[in-house]
Amino acid sequence: MSTQRGRLTRAQRRALDTLLPSYEQRATPYPRPAPLGVEIGFGMGEALEQWALAQPDWNLLGIEIYPSGVGALLNRLEQAGFENVRVAVERAEVVLEERLAPSSVREFRVLFPDPWPKKRHHKRRLLQPAFISMLAHRLEPGGALYVATDWAPYAEWALENLSAEPLLVNTSHGFSARDDRRLVTKFEARGKRLGHDIFDLCFTRRPETS
Repeated sequence: MSTQRGRLTRAQRRALDTLLPSYEQRATPYPRPAPLGVEIGFGMGEALEQWALAQPDWNLLGIEIYPSGVGALLNRLEQAGFENVRVAVERAEVVLEERLAPSSVREFRVLFPDPWPKKRHHKRRLLQPAFISMLAHRLEPGGALYVATDWAPYAEWALENLSAEPLLVNTSHGFSARDDRRLVTKFEARGKRLGHDIFDLCFTRRPETS
């Protein structure tokens, strides 16, 4: 998840002022029905842009609360001419609760969320059981949830919480192989420079039973 709390550049501010109405999820519908993919905490938008390039037949939604990251992504979308990407500048819990219907998402991606390493801050971590339940209920049966982190204690904590959600099933025994479809984000590159291992998780929603 992005930690972009810095000042806006002139280009980012211009993008927020002029481009956001054309890409904001609440204001602008997608041009056609399609499978929906959602990245939560897209940072500066590099991985979401790559996803849009790789799967132009999908509709994609990026959720981010930091304006600098949103502005950076909007500039990327304008330059590339994407029509299948929308953004939500709100907390993920609000977007899931109010604007994503049950069984409506083909794939969620949560790449390098803030690990909040201090024990007293663990309650701020994104992948709490209640939030995981929201994600699971909004996945289509068979839909996938991908998580990546470079913080080993967080990886174990996320694995435990995800494994406890009855609607989800782990596609591996523990951690999964790296998903080669996703871009190496700057957070992943930084973790590698610091000598951190990268941990990937992939869970799918159980198929509906009659």
